[in-house]
Amino acid sequence: MRHDSLPIRHVLAELLAVLDGHGSAVLTAPPGTGKTTVVPLALAEAGMRVLVAEPRRLAVRAAAQRMGVSYSIRGERHVGANPMVEVVTTGVLLQRLQRDQELAGVDAVMLDECHERHLDADTALAFLLDVRDTLRPDLRLLATSATADAEPWSRLIGGPVVAATGATHPVETVWAPPARPVAPPHGLRVDPALLSHVASVVRRALAERDGDVLCFLPGVGEIAKVAGMLDGVEVLQVHGQAPAHVQDAVLAPGSARRVVLATSVAESSLTVPGVRVVVDSGLAREPRTDHARGLGSLTTVRVSKASAGQRAGRAGREAAGTVYRCWSAADHERLADHARPEIALADLTGFALQAACWGTPDASGLALLDPPPPAAMSAAARTLEALGALDGASRVDGASRVDGASRVDGASRVTDRGRRMALAGVHPRLARALLDLGPRAAEVVALLSEQLPRDAGDDLVAVWRAARRGGTGFAARWRQEAGRLRRTAAQAHDATPPAPHTEHIPHGRTPDDEVAGLAVALAFPERVARRRGGGYLMASGTQAQLPEGSKLHTAPWLAIAIADRPTGSASARIRQAVEIDEETARLAHPTTTEHEITWHVPPGGRHGDVLARTVERLGAIELSATPLKDADVREAILYGLRTEPDVLTWTKQARELRDRLAFCHRAVGAPWPSMDALIDLADQWLEPELSRARRRADLERIDVAAALKRLIPWSERLEQAAPERIEVPSGSHVRVDYSGDQPVLAVKLQELFGLQETPEISGVPVLVHLLSPAGRPVAVTADLASFWRDGYRSVRAELRGRYPKHPWPEDPLTAPPTRRTKERRP
Repeated sequence: MRHDSLPIRHVLAELLAVLDGHGSAVLTAPPGTGKTTVVPLALAEAGMRVLVAEPRRLAVRAAAQRMGVSYSIRGERHVGANPMVEVVTTGVLLQRLQRDQELAGVDAVMLDECHERHLDADTALAFLLDVRDTLRPDLRLLATSATADAEPWSRLIGGPVVAATGATHPVETVWAPPARPVAPPHGLRVDPALLSHVASVVRRALAERDGDVLCFLPGVGEIAKVAGMLDGVEVLQVHGQAPAHVQDAVLAPGSARRVVLATSVAESSLTVPGVRVVVDSGLAREPRTDHARGLGSLTTVRVSKASAGQRAGRAGREAAGTVYRCWSAADHERLADHARPEIALADLTGFALQAACWGTPDASGLALLDPPPPAAMSAAARTLEALGALDGASRVDGASRVDGASRVDGASRVTDRGRRMALAGVHPRLARALLDLGPRAAEVVALLSEQLPRDAGDDLVAVWRAARRGGTGFAARWRQEAGRLRRTAAQAHDATPPAPHTEHIPHGRTPDDEVAGLAVALAFPERVARRRGGGYLMASGTQAQLPEGSKLHTAPWLAIAIADRPTGSASARIRQAVEIDEETARLAHPTTTEHEITWHVPPGGRHGDVLARTVERLGAIELSATPLKDADVREAILYGLRTEPDVLTWTKQARELRDRLAFCHRAVGAPWPSMDALIDLADQWLEPELSRARRRADLERIDVAAALKRLIPWSERLEQAAPERIEVPSGSHVRVDYSGDQPVLAVKLQELFGLQETPEISGVPVLVHLLSPAGRPVAVTADLASFWRDGYRSVRAELRGRYPKHPWPEDPLTAPPTRRTKERRP
């Protein structure tokens, strides 16, 4: 292949010199300059064996075919004419590094499109930097980026930036927003009106410009919908699920004009011949992980400015081109500059296992542009411990460098089982099922290791049987991956000790349902679910719902393979599942048996009661419960008293006594106790009733008034400190109300004639409520002397007319107090 016509030729000499002098470099080059295919061959011509890592399988095959070199992707290897260069996915590179840290026979590694910030690429670079620092100082490292923001990479990799500019073809931007507002994306939902608009923009581009059209859409479903709106033109659909023959057709020049509908896989590392026009929907898909529930999903987001620039560049790879952006220039200014790196968004279980196998379980020893989020790493560690990949040792503060072992303070963190899981080439969850069940699980694991067709139903066994029938691109890929996993399982299964909770799994011939159920349950033990009400309760505690009309809705137990939680929904949505039985659930997820003694309020109820039982649980799922006799229920009783004060029968007598005691505490203080925290004093006043209480009814029968008397200090007399009644001048003994902040004496005005000073209790003046002969309040005072002097005259004038038979003397201080009317004259 000749490279003297491509812009990259101007920096090849500089790049080789930098690599010779520093051992590492960052190469920035715009799309179409030849960095992906020219640079590896130039390094090979300089005598180096080169390993090129690409983020996507599609890019691996395309680059290898253009260079005529070997390539390796998961489950497929091709030997090319040039033995000096091999192209691999970053996932394959990670597997090689775990097997052979020295990368024997490799002189240089080129990580292409590092600006995309895929997790595997970030991890591979961190491992390579570790290898270079400790084992292979001669290993040359080259990171390439299509964006100019390379300084962070330069600092990380320890090498200068080599910038290739060259002549680039101009790309005209046409702003083509919808005429009417469309709904923003929500979860996986894209407004159909936007898709209709994108299709109309494609038709407009075909009419206004020459050349093939490359249209970017967020996902497979949107590609299919837009394809259905385009007639009279050849349409190719490019995505991660596209069969090899479609990928080959896209990479070959077409005989007629074409429209290529693609996801983000076509943003970089890929030249589609003949493309002069790009139509960009402005949308992409990003992972989202609910670490608390162990659920992951994809969500539709606006592209970043950097991604939009990458997409536009596809139109200018071979000649001047045009990009039609389905949004306005004003909206473009509001886009984020860069997409968030995958390490900040994704499930980190696989990354955590790779890091643990490398010798740094918390990833603190890895050179990463962005550290992994602590919550995501903690969730990943818990998952790996449950899968038997980590030994559950105490959390770490540091780790050894590359030395063939994973050590922290002398203790191994990753198990032998975990190492085999890491080398299986699938997610650790799926590797667990493969190791436990052996080759018979290969087909199910292969099914779950690929993105299922968008029309796949929720019954995973039915999807499996459809794949066996073949006839689709997915089925062909599935069969190839199943073969690879079958070989991997056969090599690893015999050498892997069974997990303690799976040693009783039968290993003979079993029906599809049993194999699928076991595999899914072992891979996702926290998603084992039991039917409850109209849905299912997972072992994780998350509620889940099947789609309407699902044939699985009668299953008492499910092993849920794929589930997500729609934005704003409290329940998970079951995408694919298998019916299982309780025995399978128990094999996959450890059960616990514990004594449960609580104060339990039933759902929707207002009143609780003591619940004492022995409960067997599978995670959050209750399997069985039996009453627990002779249990110590004291703490439950106390909790009930704290949360439901009305559980005690507070008679009027009890309330009045409590109020009197509270007054004594306010007025006198010690040794009178406070009534604000009666439950804290339960040992003093509720014994022995508390020791005998077993349930709510026992509490309701307690004589609270009698019990409260136990709080009266032995050295005090309640009648002296807070008398129940006070004798007034008329001779009546009137009850005092202590329920307020100040004691209240409600008495008929005439019974206080002659009383000059306000009565006091424990030094506190009472608040006198003066009543009419009918018992209605006519005045309130805390100063009787002032009332007789200033207020009595107006009250007397009013009451004389209303109650003429009662005495209303002009001088109340000299009049005799009375409870009666005037004496009748003979």
